[in-house]
Parts: sequence; structure tokens; C-alpha cells
Amino acid sequence: MSMPVAAPAPVSGATSDGGDLLQVTDLRMFFPITQGIVFARHVGDVRAVDGVSLSVGRGETLGLVGESGCGKSTAGRAILRLYRPTGGRIVFDGTDITRLEGAPLRRMRRRMQMIFQDPYASLNPRMTASGIVGEPLDIHDIGTRDERRARIRELFGVVGLDPDYGERYPHEFSGGQRQRIGVARALAVNPDLIIADEPISALDVSIQAQIINLLERLQAQFGLTYVFIAHDLSVVRFTSDRIAVMYLGRIVEVAGSRELNERPLHPYSVALLSAVPIPDPSVEARRRRVILKGDVPNPAAPPPGCHFHTRCWLRERLGNPAECETVSPPLTEYRPGHFAACHFADRTQGMPESATALTGTSAPEAAGGAPA
Repeated sequence: MSMPVAAPAPVSGATSDGGDLLQVTDLRMFFPITQGIVFARHVGDVRAVDGVSLSVGRGETLGLVGESGCGKSTAGRAILRLYRPTGGRIVFDGTDITRLEGAPLRRMRRRMQMIFQDPYASLNPRMTASGIVGEPLDIHDIGTRDERRARIRELFGVVGLDPDYGERYPHEFSGGQRQRIGVARALAVNPDLIIADEPISALDVSIQAQIINLLERLQAQFGLTYVFIAHDLSVVRFTSDRIAVMYLGRIVEVAGSRELNERPLHPYSVALLSAVPIPDPSVEARRRRVILKGDVPNPAAPPPGCHFHTRCWLRERLGNPAECETVSPPLTEYRPGHFAACHFADRTQGMPESATALTGTSAPEAAGGAPA
């Protein structure tokens, strides 16, 4: 398998038992910037998602990671058609849903659901827990009233909640319990694909582990396919089969979870991995972070060429090659199943940072700036 250079194509996650469930090609989601009140003029765009291509195999978990503001959540919502994409193509189970509207889109949404980041803001405070979990059944007119009640009680049990809690309101539950209600709501219509948008970031560490274990059990039980959005690589490498790294609206690296964690190719991935703590005090004490200089660029005016070149430690080591500023690198396959969008990804493995990002056998030097 090789990645075409001339046109974007989804990096396949197909498994031997059913192929790709989701294919996204050159997905773009721009938000217009206007000036004026009476006569608003379009003066630019915030390029939140800028040409994302990926695929997710049936039963697979694809981790989507990157810094806050890189476009992860926007990409997830655009895939589910909560946003109408500016451009690109979304194919779900063989059906192009990019421009679906009305009843056809509603029917397709039964098969695609979302778990939202904030368990406090994502539940209607004026509805009971039973009403929240049963709302998708009402919207899609599934079952009789008695069948819906039975289904709601069943879902409460599946996610580890007492079915008798159904008449309580969201404020009467803890954060972890609220997120379980959100999971039950997503499961109500028996979806094939669930996009989990940082589902544990607002929870305590002990509760995070419970929710992760719950999601893994449900995937095995119901054959679910996940896109797991997060900024914590230590979580994503545990939950995901493959990982896609996103920076400023673009995918910069895709690989198997273990492959990416052991042999990252993109300098941005190296920097993210170097920030993951190692649970060995003696190793952690000898290790330094790869410090990225400057701030994330403005997505309304991204840098030309490689979006990452303004903060790239590898480019500095190589003497600031001009092509980084002028030519956008394509997502290219450097090893089987391992893709990176970097002109010099083959040089990353020669740097001490990449070899020690997780093992910490020596102390990688920072590319500049002060220690974090």
C-alpha cells in the first residue's frame, strides 16, 4: 500500500473481516471571518480543518491527537455532519454522506453517534436521565413506549448504572456517572461508529480509567468502531489500534499505536511523545522535553509550506532548508502502514530525540527555549 502524492487519499485502516467503515478524503472545514454589521464582508477564513484524509476499519479504534486548537473536535463533528463541510468527501459504509440532508441524513445518523467532552454541558439539565437516554429512540421512532422503557433500563445496566436512577436529573449524578449517561445515549440506537471527543478529559484520573475500560468492553460486546479524540498520548496509545497526529488542521503522521510510540517520524510527534511522563523516576530524572519554540500559528493565516516549520526543531538542526517554507509535504508512506508529512522524516530516526522519546535512555536536547 502506498500513498499517492498527487491527490489526497485516506490512509486505510481496513481489517481482514470487513474493510473500511469510514473514509474521509481531503476534508476541509473553514469558518468565515467577516467585517461590518449591516454590510458584512467576507475577509478571510479560519481553516480549522484543512485537507484531512483518513480511513477507519470496522471494529478499529483510531486515535486522533494533537494540541488544543488543532482541529480535532471540528474534524469529528464534520465527519458526523454536525457541521456541513466546506470541501472534501466523507464516505460511511459505502455511502457518500458529504452533502446528505433531511431524512436520508437522519437515517444515516442512527449509525453514527458522538460522546461529548463535557459531561456537565452535554446533558439537558431539565430532562431526567431516562429522558436523555431515551431521546434518540423518540427522535428515530424506535419501538413502542414499553419497548423504549425496557431499552432504557437495559442501557443503564450496560453502562454500569442502576436502572432505578432513571428519574434523577443530571445534577444528582457525579461526573463519571454523567459520562456514563452520555455513553448510554450514544448506544441507544445501536450505532456502528462512535466518535468520542475527549470523553475523559473532564474527569478525575481514577474515573478516567473506569470510562476507558467501559468503552473497551462495549466495543468488544457490540462490535463498535471508534474515533477517539484526545490530546493525551498516554491515553491514546493504550486505547487505539492506530494513531493519527494532527497539527493546525492537517494530519502529519499516521501509524500503528506501538509503531508511532516507539519510532515516530514527524518532529511534531517526537515533541508530543517526549512530553509523556515515564513511570520510572530514575529514567524520568535523566530525560528532558523537546521544547517547541513559539506558539501555534493563527489558523486564519497558516504559514506557507509545511505548517509546522515555524516551530520545527528538526528543521533548525538541518540548517533551515528552504523547501520547508515553500512546499507543503504530502503524507507519504515511509514504512509499511507508517505515513508522515515531512520533507525530512527519514532524518528523524537519526536524532537522539526520536530514539529516546519513551525509553529515556539518554537526555534529548531541547530545540530552544526554557524547560517546561
